[in-house]
Amino acid sequence: MAAAEHPSHRLRLAALLHHEFRGYGRASLQRDIIAGLTVGTVALPLALAFGVAGGATAAAGMVTAIVGGALIALLGGTSFQVSGPTGAMSAVLIVLSQRYGLSGIWVAGMLAGIVLILLGAFRLGRYIAFIPSPVITGFTSGIALIIALGQIDNVLGVAPRGGEAAIDRLWHLVTEPPPLDWHAMAVAAIVIMTMLVLPRLRRDIPASLIGIIAATSVVAAAGWQVARIGSIPQTIMLDERLTLATIPWAALRDVLPAAISIAALGAIESLLCGTVGSTMTGAPMDSNQELIAQGIGNLVLPFVGGIPATAAIARTSVAIKSGGATRITSIVHAALLFISVIAIGPWISQIPLAALGGVLLVTAWRMNEWESIMFFARRRIGHALAGMLVTMLTTVVLDLTQAILIGLAISAVMYVRQSAGSIDVRRESIDLARMRAQGHQLEVAHPDVHVYYLTGPIFFGSVHTVLEAFADAGNYRVLVISMRGVPVVDVMGAQALLRIVERQQHRGGMVFFSGVQPAVRQVFERTGLIALVGEDRVVWSADRAIMAVDALYRREAAGEPSR
Repeated sequence: MAAAEHPSHRLRLAALLHHEFRGYGRASLQRDIIAGLTVGTVALPLALAFGVAGGATAAAGMVTAIVGGALIALLGGTSFQVSGPTGAMSAVLIVLSQRYGLSGIWVAGMLAGIVLILLGAFRLGRYIAFIPSPVITGFTSGIALIIALGQIDNVLGVAPRGGEAAIDRLWHLVTEPPPLDWHAMAVAAIVIMTMLVLPRLRRDIPASLIGIIAATSVVAAAGWQVARIGSIPQTIMLDERLTLATIPWAALRDVLPAAISIAALGAIESLLCGTVGSTMTGAPMDSNQELIAQGIGNLVLPFVGGIPATAAIARTSVAIKSGGATRITSIVHAALLFISVIAIGPWISQIPLAALGGVLLVTAWRMNEWESIMFFARRRIGHALAGMLVTMLTTVVLDLTQAILIGLAISAVMYVRQSAGSIDVRRESIDLARMRAQGHQLEVAHPDVHVYYLTGPIFFGSVHTVLEAFADAGNYRVLVISMRGVPVVDVMGAQALLRIVERQQHRGGMVFFSGVQPAVRQVFERTGLIALVGEDRVVWSADRAIMAVDALYRREAAGEPSR
């Protein structure tokens, strides 16, 4: 699925706020507060889980949800988005943390914030839509696999081992199976079963939160010794954070590729989320303002100890479905999380890591765009499946930036191959009966006049097919080339047509073009094709071209000169 801008995307923040809060009253505020509290209960376990999954701490996840959720909402280009740590982002951060530690995450997040601000400032948000949906589906599936593999240690209760790549974790688990902690596995099972079963009974209850409460209560009652998430400082300014004095300037070049990955992922997720939310609510989205807000949020977060944030589709959907209408919903959600840190921080610190692992396993499963995957498979869309699978595998084996580039390349090659075969060239002689039925006064069928009907794009991938179709065109004096079915012609396509015209004229023949669409005509004019053929030989329809040829033949028969 590609990101699309709402028709009102050019609205500035002030205009957005004016539109958003027009007619706002007590009833609207009550709905926003209720929706914010609902989202907060959903976001609490996810913030903890994604903080740990990203190689940071549960506290870092909470700070990200609180500060990022409030700040990005205040400055954002939508009225409905809820931002914070996400599963997709955690999959990128875990590799980064294993290479460079927390400082690497902070510096990369700061640089990503700057990149996002620049993307928004230069109004480049619309170009995110150029990433095809198979590539997005592929890297989403790859990220889901990374998250799932990254939580195997927590769910099984074993010490982390193997390399930093997700595939290494799986390899070591299969080749050297460690002793399992059945208590940790039971904890994860409680959470997983709760998240799978409870929504079937009551969809209005946050299943992940209930699962964590149940699992933590069982651990406390049974006295099981399992790993816990650890201390949750009762503050939104963590001791472990980036400061201007501690920025590792020498490492900026090393983490820049990761920063670009984070910025790309943040832009994609935020604009996709905005598209979904805009469709659900009908509210406008200024994609460039949203990118600026995401950038500012990510620029600030490292300095309070947070990790990179982005808009979260699941939390945004919950907010909308709960009646949230403005950005106050996200601010209330952040306030609830802050109150939770202050009021029940000690209890939160007792949550087992295996419980968060269970949350993440279910989240990873749900992240997969199963509907899109099944659509590609059932319809046998080869280039889509290839792009998706290659992107998924490279996401797991390499990294997000490389995965997107490789996925784009595969999709482009497959698309060009498919499009090259979509050009259709049909040659016909003059149908005298049809012409007369259309009311044209045509007496002779003119056997040396043939009409070529072209359908499909004429570009570098289809040029060879077009030239082959005109290989025997020299047998006819006049060629009428109908372009009505051609939506686009690139430079190589225009050069191929120039070659056909020049060859025909060199043999003493003529070429007429008919049905040339405005965009194609511009290319013809710029490449000199119109000047070569002659303005009078570019007509609206093939029938008009045939009648023009007939008139020319009549003049020749009368001894008049012809061009």
